[in-house]
Amino acid sequence: MSDPLDLLEETAADSARPVEDANTPLADIFAKAGQFTQAREAMAMGIYPYFRPLSDTEGSVAIFEGKEVVMIGSNNYLGLTTDPRLRAAAKDAVDRYGTSVTGSRFLNGTLKLHLDLDCALAGLVRKPAALVFPTGYQTNVGTITAVVGKGDYVIIDKEDHASIVDGCMMSRGTMKRFSHNDLGSLEHVLKQLPRSAGKLVVVDGVYSMGGDIAPLPEIIEISKRYGARIMVDDAHSIGVLGEGRGTAEHFGVTDEVDLIMGTFSKSLASIGGFIAGNEEIVHYIQHHARALMFSAALPAPNAAVVLKAVEIIENESFRVQKLWDNAEYMRAGFKKLGFNTGQSNTPVIPVIIGDEYRTVLTWLALVEEGVYTNPVVPPGVPPNKSLLRTSYMATHEKEHLDRALKAFEVVGHRLDLIPQENTL
Repeated sequence: MSDPLDLLEETAADSARPVEDANTPLADIFAKAGQFTQAREAMAMGIYPYFRPLSDTEGSVAIFEGKEVVMIGSNNYLGLTTDPRLRAAAKDAVDRYGTSVTGSRFLNGTLKLHLDLDCALAGLVRKPAALVFPTGYQTNVGTITAVVGKGDYVIIDKEDHASIVDGCMMSRGTMKRFSHNDLGSLEHVLKQLPRSAGKLVVVDGVYSMGGDIAPLPEIIEISKRYGARIMVDDAHSIGVLGEGRGTAEHFGVTDEVDLIMGTFSKSLASIGGFIAGNEEIVHYIQHHARALMFSAALPAPNAAVVLKAVEIIENESFRVQKLWDNAEYMRAGFKKLGFNTGQSNTPVIPVIIGDEYRTVLTWLALVEEGVYTNPVVPPGVPPNKSLLRTSYMATHEKEHLDRALKAFEVVGHRLDLIPQENTL
């Protein structure tokens, strides 16, 4: 196997160094920490929204700093994180296997439970094989760095998840980006690449900030024309699209997608991730993904929870339908009030405010009204595109949704975000 550390040597060799002499001051690599003041300034103003703990949650509602809030800032799409069946599965796995496997899957960390989960996930997304990783982030990094080598190209949407970007940067290949969901831009990028080079196109199935869906059939058609393989990140699609099976199932193109990636920390109510595809490529990734080979395997309780969640998705389709009913109810409510929800057509519904400061103030005002959302500001979104990310669960009841919409109405009028005449 090639050594990725060679990249560091190449990067160092290519870097232009300034001329130095004995009087050049010694630099402190930690100096940047003292220069980073934005977060502390926000804390001093009492508007810092991040890393603030939830003290209790049952899913649709939570306790935030002593106050009950309707939770519309979670990725718990099917509401399974507190399901008694999943709790029991985790407890049983602890009793049988303990709390950790204390090794990587490559060596001593593979349990039969992991193999059972590999098979169950392959069945869920209708692929011949799947491979479980310790986290979703490691799944993307491990897969891309294993597949994309020196001389290869990886082509990604400009709004792809950060783990995809990091995987591209850590690979030995060349990363190219195309404009978000822009098929002409994708084709323009692919046209410039040598026919003799390997190519992998990577897109999100559902984009986690905008809540829009990748036009997968068209992406496949263009990519195949230029000899590119297709990988879809279904982190926000499993349990949501295609009766819970993901984006490819939603469009009926499962056989045309080469790799399907998913995470466990959303609909599957655990932590971890997986990659699925044909047996040959999954076998290759299994033996070349450093993020898998040099990291401890997923603990048994987490694996057992996912197994039970997959079973529930396969047998309780009403959950996916209830999720979509709730999402459409909220989308209609936001539209009636006059909020900008962008291009969302999934249970991820952004409320676009624009200004960063006003976005954080809106988040704080909503918390005071008993509603929890996620404020997203640059670099999470482009400048002047700051938003409140809202997302919904199958376990939200109409009373929860009505409370949330009423809070948005009150705050929207108070902060002049919507016309005063707009009411529910």
